[in-house]
Amino acid sequence: MSGVVIIGAGHAGGSAAAFLRQYGYEGPITLIGAEQSLPYQRPPLSKAWLKGEAGEDDLQLRPQAFYDSNNITVHLSTSVEAINTDAQEIILPTGRLGYDHLIIATGSKARPFTLPYADETPYFTLRTIEDAERLKPRLIANEPIGIIGAGYVGLEVAAVARKLGCIVSVFERENRILSRVASPTLSAFYTRIHKDNGVLLYTDAQIKSIQPRSDDVTVAMQSGDSFPFHALLVGIGALPADDLAQAAGITCANGIVVDAEARTSVANVFAIGDVTSREIKPWYEGRYRLESVPNALEQAKQAAAAITGFKAPTPEVPWFWSDQYEYKLQIAGISRADAQLITRGDPDSGAFSVFHLNDNQQLICVEAVNRPADFMAGKQLIAKQVPLDAAIIRDADASLKPLLARY
Repeated sequence: MSGVVIIGAGHAGGSAAAFLRQYGYEGPITLIGAEQSLPYQRPPLSKAWLKGEAGEDDLQLRPQAFYDSNNITVHLSTSVEAINTDAQEIILPTGRLGYDHLIIATGSKARPFTLPYADETPYFTLRTIEDAERLKPRLIANEPIGIIGAGYVGLEVAAVARKLGCIVSVFERENRILSRVASPTLSAFYTRIHKDNGVLLYTDAQIKSIQPRSDDVTVAMQSGDSFPFHALLVGIGALPADDLAQAAGITCANGIVVDAEARTSVANVFAIGDVTSREIKPWYEGRYRLESVPNALEQAKQAAAAITGFKAPTPEVPWFWSDQYEYKLQIAGISRADAQLITRGDPDSGAFSVFHLNDNQQLICVEAVNRPADFMAGKQLIAKQVPLDAAIIRDADASLKPLLARY
């Protein structure tokens, strides 16, 4: 039978199957997922799902009827045991399945949590529908909820938990929240917003251990303080789920190394989504592992186009988003530590942007809070790689459209 086999039925894998049919592929397509759900959107798990505003049908990318009508075979609750690239087959618990082309879309996995007593303490992570469904009933008004890790997922859950009336504490080991993924200006803004909404933020937090205590969890600090919680969420980042690829001899370095067509180091094997390490040319040097829906879609298109001979997609500037309270954050591009930061608008107003310029006065990143026009213009300005006038950027009332029209 062969055809295209896709390991991973997440946003990337499900989209790759759909793009293959859209681009004219007529051979067999087999989609294999470890979860029991059809491909679905993960970002709402930390927001609408926890608030009870969305169910599984709302999150599904496509219904079962789509896969049936497009002759896409879907195997859920199925784990792949190994990949044999010499024989061009994968090993399943039920036997072997050959492929002409293989797409690995296994995503990412929660970073190990290694504090003392962590293995015997019932804490939560948030990667899947099952994770979100286990956490949701623990978010009870007036109950204390602890969150370890002040990244976007942790802060999104904090915002939802406060809306539900929980008493929320967030612990971050760095000296500011979002320290690895946002500018100091953006970190300061969200620090203020969360504190204004009653979240207790602890930065430079040195946690000694976590321990079960009756029906609760206790977080013990190096300082001697301890905090009991009705539920504890651990969100300390993710690692690429590249174990299968490594065992198969496919080149990996902080993810599966791929080229601009999502090809791996092994013929007829592609990789897409959170699991990959990729270049983002022509805008950035080096390799990046991007955890985002836009990246998953772009690489799904790349792999499907390469397999079918369809026209390759135009390279995209990476972008991300986060919703917390009434504030919508949109980010285009990737910053670096030595970037020049220019704030456009007043953070105290709740609508502002931070523009990141390189040494050539070119825009490399924009962080926009409740300023969608700045995000859209910034994304295009990054793509054009043009030098910018800092004075125009600082003027929140000045239109950025003339800058786009010049080039």
